[in-house]
Order: sequence, then structure tokens, then C-alpha cells
Amino acid sequence: MAIEGQLEDVGLADICQLLAMGRKTGCLTVTDRSSFGYIYFDGGRVVYANVLNRPDRLGELLVRNGVITRDELSAAMEQQAREPGRRLGRILVDQGSFTEEELVRYISIQIAEAVYHLFAWERGSFHFDPDELPQEEGMVPVSINTESLLLEGARRVDEWSFIQKKVSSMELIFALERDPKEEEGVELTPEQEKILPLLDGSRSVAELVAESGLVEFDTAKAVYGLAQAGFAQRVGEREAPRKEGRAAGMGQHLSLGAAYERAGMLEDAAREYRSALEIDPRQGTARGRLAILALREGRPAEALDHFAGSPSEFRDSYAAIRNRAFALELLERHEEALLLLERAVELRPGDPEAHLARGIVLFKDRKVRRAREAFRRVRAALPDGVSPRSLFYAFAILAAAADGDWEEALRLGREGLTQYPEDGAVLVNLGALLEYRGENGAAEALYLRAVSQSPTPAQAHKNLGDLAYRRGDQAGARAHFERAVRIDARLGDDVYLKLGNLAYKDGDRENATHFWRKALELNPQNEVVRTNLETSEASAGR
Repeated sequence: MAIEGQLEDVGLADICQLLAMGRKTGCLTVTDRSSFGYIYFDGGRVVYANVLNRPDRLGELLVRNGVITRDELSAAMEQQAREPGRRLGRILVDQGSFTEEELVRYISIQIAEAVYHLFAWERGSFHFDPDELPQEEGMVPVSINTESLLLEGARRVDEWSFIQKKVSSMELIFALERDPKEEEGVELTPEQEKILPLLDGSRSVAELVAESGLVEFDTAKAVYGLAQAGFAQRVGEREAPRKEGRAAGMGQHLSLGAAYERAGMLEDAAREYRSALEIDPRQGTARGRLAILALREGRPAEALDHFAGSPSEFRDSYAAIRNRAFALELLERHEEALLLLERAVELRPGDPEAHLARGIVLFKDRKVRRAREAFRRVRAALPDGVSPRSLFYAFAILAAAADGDWEEALRLGREGLTQYPEDGAVLVNLGALLEYRGENGAAEALYLRAVSQSPTPAQAHKNLGDLAYRRGDQAGARAHFERAVRIDARLGDDVYLKLGNLAYKDGDRENATHFWRKALELNPQNEVVRTNLETSEASAGR
């Protein structure tokens, strides 16, 4: 069950404590509309955390703390550029630069610092999605006790209120007033020892963080202690880096949009992408992501508008061609979709997904023979031993049946059922094939399996309703038809015709008229529905 609310009402520490006590697994996202962070829990323990636009300083932490050399870091970064799928820490461990245990330690520091940073947020909103875990490949397995993070976070929040009296900004510049090492009885913390040589009046606190290898809190606390004791004094302030330049602002909106999208916060993602378009109306990434969001939310015409407004090099990329074709398919503009899919197949003839998409559109356009050939090319493009997706079986069954090849349709259906025994579309389409052959009992069993799946196919309830309707089970038929249209209100005029007939038999002319009019909205050419309405209205007039 998702949990959401406002930080003004419930502190983040309280939410984390609740998730820890309940041993919850999932992703807690936090946003203040200008920044974004997330914490992943597994069984109530923190396994990953990040705050957008806070730099990943793993390499610098390792160099500044003497774990690796600058040359080792440079070599690892060059290898990462050649192998973008690999994570920097894993490359360094594989190179023998340091151990797995040291990597876990510094990754844990990064995660903890992200959590502490989020604890300081007093405004914004939070949202917890259960059962979600980070999907990034090559992540180092880390598990941190949440209670220890909460205790340390509370201590830091308390101490920060004092630290800010002297260190109110990370851009402040401090210099030594006198050297504490020259005075008897003065004990310095290890953090103060580290920053002491750097307090020459030229570095901001943020630069002290970067050069010392310490985290922000420890650096600011060390400066505060020296300033409070009179050993250091503020001598200036660095101009804060500008974030609202055209490129920086664009990057921030795109990064926030991507983070919101990953968290399922689609309205917030769309807002950030639209803000990017205010800076550059033809920004390809923003246009493309808005098009994808529109497709996901069932607005294919809007998706096509976004693609049309993007630069040609983006609009004509393979991914954009495929998505444009899908939008046209949803709009039933099959010929245009096929033209794009032909280009996709030319660009990537070995991609089984391009052949599958083309086969589906050909089938929907009633070009059955060509559809079956496209489905055969899906098989040919797959590596040996790799099965097609469930979507392949769902449509290949229908194409073979529509072409009169019943044995092949049954073979595909049984193969698909073996590979995907819980897939709703495969169950429904194989069931429809068996029903056509008169095997109603076997068909009904498959439909019942389909309605137990999530998401439930509306067509499964429709087909169960048809079986009940034909055998005179009016209550069963009505129940399944009503569930079908609740799932998909535009399932088809036939289901509304039958709902109207059932209502009419019960003497409920008002509902009968309502359902028949819905049927006519979907298919104005349905003469049976029109006759029913005319008969009902004439009867009511008498």
C-alpha cells in the first residue's frame, strides 16, 4: 500500500522509523519541487539513497582519503567511459585498487550522507511505493540499520542549528587567525587536523569539502569549532554558482523529470519536461519523454504532436520511429504506422521487436498473410533457445486462426501457454480458439484463469459473459459484462447491446435504453441496437 503526505505534517525521520519498524520494502521518494531524493528500504533497512544534483563524489572521497591514487581514479573513469554499463566502484575493485570491504564502507557513507541531507528538509512531499528495489546493474549490496541513521540524523539536525550560527553558507571563506597547534592544551579533532592546512583565506567551505575528502557536515562542524574558539575567522564569501543559466536550467529540469518519471510521479515529470521546453521548445529529450508519457496515459494524438515538434535527428531516430508507429496504431492509422515500421525494419533488420510490431499492425489492418510472415521473421531474428514475448503468441494465435490454419493456431496457443501460463492475452486468445471449435468447457477454464490475473483482461470477462448469456445464465452474464466495461468502457458495442437486452428482460427500460445508446455511440451502424431502441420507445409511447 502506497503512503504519501507532506513533510510539513510528518517529519521524514518519523516516516523512516515507521517503515523500519514495519520491516517494509520499497522506495520512499521525497521532493520539494526544486530537488528530489529517494531512499530504498529492504525489510526495513536502508539499501540505497540518493539526492538529485548532489554530485557523486565516490572517486574524490577515495582519493582524498588516500584509498586510491589520482592516476587509478583517472584510469577507472576512462574504462567507465568505454563501458558505460559498469559502475566506477566495481571497476576500481576489479582493478585491485582497493578491497570490496572498503568499497562497501564508502558506498555506505554516501548513502548515509544522502539520508542525513533529506532529514534536514522541512518542506515538500513524500511518497512510498512498496516492493520496489533499485534496478541499477552492478550495484554494491549495502544494508544499513535505519535506527542508527535516525539517531545520527537527529544529532546532526540538532548540531546544525548551532553550526549555522558561524557557517551559514557553504560559500563562506575562512582563514586562520592563529595556529591552535602553537597553543598549549588545545586538542584538535581529526577533521580539524585535515582542514587546518587548507584554511588560507582562499577556499570556501564547499572547496574545503572537495579538497579534504570529508563530508559536508564534518567539514562545517570542524570550521565551526575553530571559529568558535577564535582560531579561524570569516574573511569573505564566494559568489554562489549560478544555477539558472540556460544550459544549467535545462539540465536540472531534465534530471528532475527523469527522476520523477522513475518514481512514477508522472504529473511532476511532465511539469519538469514542459519547463525544459519553455527554455528550448525543440529540446529533443523533453519532447520525447512527454510523447512517451502521453502514450502511457492513452493520448496518442498528443504524443504525435510532441514528436512533430522535436528536431528531425531525434524524430527520425529508431526509438522515435517505433513510438510514432505505436501512436498511429492506437489511432487506427494503420497504413501510416506500417510505413514507419518498414523504416524501422530497414534500420534494424535483426531486431525481433520491429518485426513483432509490424506483424501486429498488419494483423489489425487485416493483412493476415503478411502478418504471419512478419511473425515468422520474429522467430528468425531471435537467438537460438530464446522464446518470443507473450505478445507474439497472443497475436500469432489470432493470425493463424484468421488464415484458417487451425492446427498452427492451436500449436502456437499451447506453446504460448507453456511459456506464459499466467498471461491474460494468451489465455483469452487460446480460449477463444477453443470456444470456436466448440470446446466451451476448456475455453471457460482458460477465461477463469485469465480473470484471476493482474491486470485482468476485460475481454476475459466479456467472453465469460457471452458463455453465460448463451446458456441463459442472466445473472452471471450481467456480472461479467459489468466487470468488463468497468475495466474498459470502450470494449465494444456488443457488450452494451447484451447489457441492454438483459435490462429489458428485467423490465428495466431506463437502463436498457442507457446501454443501447452507449452501444450506438461506439458503433452508429449497429442496426440491431437502433431497432431495439425504436421498439422500446414505441412501446413506451403506447
